[in-house]
Amino acid sequence: MAAVVTATAATVVSAGPAEAAPRHEDGLSPDILAIMGKPAYEHAQWGLLEIDDTTGEVIHSQYPNQFFIPGSTAKLVSVSGTWHTLGGEHRFTTPVQAVGSRSGSVLDGTLAMVAQGDLTMGGRTKPGGSVDFTPIDHTYANDLPGATLTPENPLAGLNEIAGQVRASGITEVHGDVAVDPRLFAPDAGLDPTPTPLIINDNLIDLLTTGTTPGQPAQLSWRPQVAPYQVESTVQTVAAGGTTSIDVSASPDGTHITLSGTIAADAQPTLRVSQVQDPNAFGRTALIEALARAGVTVTAPPTGPNPVGLLPDSYDGTQRVAAYVSPVYAEYARLILKVSHNLGANLGICLMAVTTGSHQCEDGFAVLRDFLIQAGIDPTKVQLLDGRGGNPVDRVTPDVENEILHYWQGTPEATRFREALPILGVDGSLAFACAGCPTCPGKGKVWAKPGTVAGFDAVNQRLAIGAETLGGYLAAGHGRLHTFYLAVNGASTQDINTFFDVVNDLNRIAGLLQEQAEARS
Repeated sequence: MAAVVTATAATVVSAGPAEAAPRHEDGLSPDILAIMGKPAYEHAQWGLLEIDDTTGEVIHSQYPNQFFIPGSTAKLVSVSGTWHTLGGEHRFTTPVQAVGSRSGSVLDGTLAMVAQGDLTMGGRTKPGGSVDFTPIDHTYANDLPGATLTPENPLAGLNEIAGQVRASGITEVHGDVAVDPRLFAPDAGLDPTPTPLIINDNLIDLLTTGTTPGQPAQLSWRPQVAPYQVESTVQTVAAGGTTSIDVSASPDGTHITLSGTIAADAQPTLRVSQVQDPNAFGRTALIEALARAGVTVTAPPTGPNPVGLLPDSYDGTQRVAAYVSPVYAEYARLILKVSHNLGANLGICLMAVTTGSHQCEDGFAVLRDFLIQAGIDPTKVQLLDGRGGNPVDRVTPDVENEILHYWQGTPEATRFREALPILGVDGSLAFACAGCPTCPGKGKVWAKPGTVAGFDAVNQRLAIGAETLGGYLAAGHGRLHTFYLAVNGASTQDINTFFDVVNDLNRIAGLLQEQAEARS
């Protein structure tokens, strides 16, 4: 059984987060103890730290200074470092420079789009400037059921750039188009690997819709950029039948095949395929956008990205277009709401760039400096990525509470808290109350969940290395509690019972919120 020890009183410390306190044993309510005592947690380890952020009172504490596998709650650390380093109001400006000589409407030379690490390039930007998301992001489409697409055009930023080039007076490029990817070198140690130019998360979206049983399913896909081609042999089967769709691609990623079945009554099913060469993809997509805008390019639209045409410096060249992103706080909101792995890893590279480095690994030193400046002991964190997916990644409940407390002392306090998923409302906690007539904490828990799970071949079960949850609880009268809840080493029968574990942590958080509010 999970280790659970009870006592009678809460510990009071000076206002602020607990400082490296020993394990604080206190009385969890019977309904929480019953959850922690389920068979799924027989060999598991629970960790918990809840603190009144106003008074510094430790409400609940179990192993606050012990390392836990964080899963995606590591994003609370990495996104905090990136947000602090760049600033919430930072915008990414992706310029296009005319390299060569210009005669009227004709450029003899190269249009160079200088990639700046913009996470979405307009592909999720809503009319008001916010960044769109759905509860289960398309980046998870091959792993989780129910992933859906946002309605925005993935090529929106490139279309805007193309329109600006045309508005600058250029109608012909006697030469080529190139993507300048020299902002940072992609680091294969970060999975998924960030690239300076990212279009549609470097993915092709593949949406299959059932038709009449016995007939081919309907396929739509985006963004449609040459030379990418998609073929589907997916068949529609009777209502209630099996929906199982597999995706394969050629080594260069440009020929994609879908196979399998979809039930006639199934919801449209989303899959994705990786763009293997984001620079070549972006170059072709820009040339096609230029054509739509009335700008012709003499170079072939497909083929490798001609980096050899890029100058050492853009001094003396003319800027003919620039795409300006939403503020970074909107990107942080996307990363935290849907657990956007590519965006979290990108933050490591962007922090490195602020030091003049082109090596993503140098971003970890910037992250460490942020922790020290925030008064947080960096040895309470072990990270080798920004997403929380590396085997070495570890955090303590204490450090997560300290980071959450740090934001409360900044002008960004509300914006950071509201960037987290809200229990039963949005992001990756949107479905926390599904099928539950009562949902403790609904709308009153702002928290980032995390998961690490894999197949246990010995026992033919699903091993849950970690299920975690960290954020804020509404404690009444405008007060907040910070909390971090983790279980490492749970085990369930299959993917369906895995969601029971997710729901257990959501319910514990909701119960903690209700109890906090009842004390006020």
